[in-house]
Amino acid sequence: MPVSFFLLFVLGLVLGAVVNWATYSLAWNRRDISPWSAPAAGAPPRRWADRIPVLGWLGLRRETPLHGSRFWWRPMGVELAMGVGLVALYRWEVLQRGLLAGQAAGIWGQPLAINTWIIPGSLLTGEYLGHVVLIVFMAAATLIDMDEKIIPDEITVPGTVLGLLLATMLPMPLLPHLGLYQPLPAGVRAVEVQPAAIQPGGGWQLGVEPVGLAVPNAWPEGLPDAPHGWSLALGLACFGLWCFALVPRYWRGRRGMCRGLAVLGKRIVRELMRPPWFWIALLGIGYVAAIWWWGGAAWRGLLSALVGLVVSGSVVWAVRLVGTWALRREAMGFGDVTLMMMIGTYLGWQAGLIIFFVSPFAGLVVGVVQIVLRRGDVIPYGPFLCLGTLAVMIGWGHLWNLQTLQSVFGMGWLVLLVMVVGMLLLGAMLAVWRVIKTWLFGG
Repeated sequence: MPVSFFLLFVLGLVLGAVVNWATYSLAWNRRDISPWSAPAAGAPPRRWADRIPVLGWLGLRRETPLHGSRFWWRPMGVELAMGVGLVALYRWEVLQRGLLAGQAAGIWGQPLAINTWIIPGSLLTGEYLGHVVLIVFMAAATLIDMDEKIIPDEITVPGTVLGLLLATMLPMPLLPHLGLYQPLPAGVRAVEVQPAAIQPGGGWQLGVEPVGLAVPNAWPEGLPDAPHGWSLALGLACFGLWCFALVPRYWRGRRGMCRGLAVLGKRIVRELMRPPWFWIALLGIGYVAAIWWWGGAAWRGLLSALVGLVVSGSVVWAVRLVGTWALRREAMGFGDVTLMMMIGTYLGWQAGLIIFFVSPFAGLVVGVVQIVLRRGDVIPYGPFLCLGTLAVMIGWGHLWNLQTLQSVFGMGWLVLLVMVVGMLLLGAMLAVWRVIKTWLFGG
């Protein structure tokens, strides 16, 4: 185990170097700070030792006159944090079964031990790998958003594409759901029941599955794989909405609603005909159709990831529209929308909605402090979405153990109705806040 921890720590240092490279190379205002980029004008040539994680930044202190005092503190801290974080996350998710132990507590009236005989290690390893990939992309998005208040597509687009691939290939890319199942004769599908209704014995066994499209309910009967077309239509619609969100589009409504929609549609079609969007759309449609034809667990994982992408991103998109209308200014950058789409691809729509309600608490504290200090009320919201994602991901075992929470998500489409009502209330609340802020601080 010490050898495994050491290797994970080294891998974390390397991934931290990748995060630093992305932070400085993919930002809107590119800065030649990363040792993997060309040196800035007037800087001495880079050495091979500069590319060693952590230690290389000690040598790069010679570029202080170009980049500012203590510029190397943050990137060195990022690499150390990634190294320690990967070890801690592996210990929590794989060794301690942290995302399952909370769910297992209280089954049959007593805590239930989770061991490798109950949960195969391959499931937990796949889950861990998916979360590591998500953390790398979120770290880069957080740092760029803190620096420039923008989240580039160069971060969220590759992250979303990789999330869709992992949802197809890995056995447990999404968060886990622990339940009790009763083996049935061959050809009969197992039915999950609530643990409270189960008594010890009777052939019931503990099982784990990804938090897919309908969990905690069974997979919808109307969404099977090929040759049935409804599930393919849903998958292509979700992928199409993601492509629509990515392409540049501008609303021109001065000549009426119909004229504005016609101009918008032509602009979107023209943009989709250009690279790289043309190749992303073409390959994506072919990939979704191929996995639908392949069927099985791969299609269920992909469709769950696509629905998670749409639901998670649509919530933030709706907040952006409602907030802009109520505050009469842009309430949230569109990078936050594509960021939540990427997060929903990895964790599913259930976790995406929880993250949406958890993240504002940290953002609210920072926003109030800025207003009191009269430093403005514009804050980058991406870091708080990522912080909420990390909190939900680590505490998933205890969050998903709440029967009330599972009951809410078990309502299915009624959850969307609750979200619509919540958006209307949010718009009213923000409109009142705009009046109060104008009264207290002026226009």
